[in-house]
Amino acid sequence: YILLMATTVFHIEGGIGKNVAATAVIAAYKKAKPKRNILVVTAWPEIWIGNTNISRFYRIGNTPYFYKDVIKGKDIEIYSQDPYKQTSHITKKSHLIKTWCDMIGVKYNDEQPELNFNFREVEEGRSIAQQVANNNEKPILIFQPFGGPGPEHQQHPYSWTRDIHPQHAQKIVDGVNEKYNVLHVCYEFHPKLNNCNRLDKIISKKVLFALLAFSQKRILIDSSLQHAAAALNLPSTVAWVATQKEVFGYDLHNNFKPKTEFLKGHVDSYLYDYNFTGPTHECPYKSIDDIHDIDGIVQSVLKD
Repeated sequence: YILLMATTVFHIEGGIGKNVAATAVIAAYKKAKPKRNILVVTAWPEIWIGNTNISRFYRIGNTPYFYKDVIKGKDIEIYSQDPYKQTSHITKKSHLIKTWCDMIGVKYNDEQPELNFNFREVEEGRSIAQQVANNNEKPILIFQPFGGPGPEHQQHPYSWTRDIHPQHAQKIVDGVNEKYNVLHVCYEFHPKLNNCNRLDKIISKKVLFALLAFSQKRILIDSSLQHAAAALNLPSTVAWVATQKEVFGYDLHNNFKPKTEFLKGHVDSYLYDYNFTGPTHECPYKSIDDIHDIDGIVQSVLKD
C-alpha cells in the first residue's frame, strides 16, 4: 500500500550529524506536502527509527528492487542533491537546514532536529552515566574536544579545523573538574586527558545521544553531538574553528567562535575555505592561543 501512494525519496549522503539535521528538513517537507509518502535512503538508518514524518528507511546499498517497486511508473519525487554543493551553503549565506529546504522548494518554519529513543537506548545511556556518577556526587559534564570520522578516515587524531587543541582541552578539564564529573567522549586513538572519565569504547550512536540527557552540562565541538543536543533541546557550549555556527550550529547553544577567524581560505581552497579533514599545511594559526577562548568556555559552564 505504501508504494502505491505519492512517494518522495530522500537520498542522504554524509555523516550522522547531517542526518540529524535532515530530520528538520523532512519535518518542513512533510508540513508542506503532508499527503506524500516519504522514504529515506541513508548510511545512518537508526536516526530515522520512530520518526513519524517518514514511512520507511533503507540503508544505502541495501535497496533491492527499489527502482522497480518505488520509481518506475509511480507518482515520485526524488531528492538526491547535496545541500553542501548549493551556492547559499558554499557562500555561508544561510544555515544548512534552510539551504536544504530552499533546495527542495519548501518553506523553512524554524523546524528543529528530532530524535526518538527506545527504552534500551535510554537504559544503556543511563547506565553509562551511573557508572561515571558512582565515582562521586558531582554532576556529569560531557566533553567532546576531538571528533571526526575515526582513525580509518583521518590522518591525525587532532584536527585543527574542528577540534580543541589537546593542551587547551586539558586546561578546560582542569577548570571544570572540581565542580563536574567530566566524561570525555572520544575514539580510542584520540589524545588522553587527565582528571576525567574516558569513554572511548564503541557504542551505538543512539546510546551516545541518549547519554546526553543524563548530563548536566556539555562542552562540544562541531560534531554529531551538538546536532543531537539541539534535537534533545539541551543547551550546550560549542567551540568552533573553521566552520561557522551560522551554517551548522543552533542558537540554543552557547557558541564560541575562534578569537581570530581566517575566512579567506588557503591556496588550495576551491569551493570551501578549508578542507574539513584539516590538512596540516592549511592551518593559518601561528599559535593555539589565537583559536579558543578557554576561560570563556570554562566560565560558560561554571556560571550557573
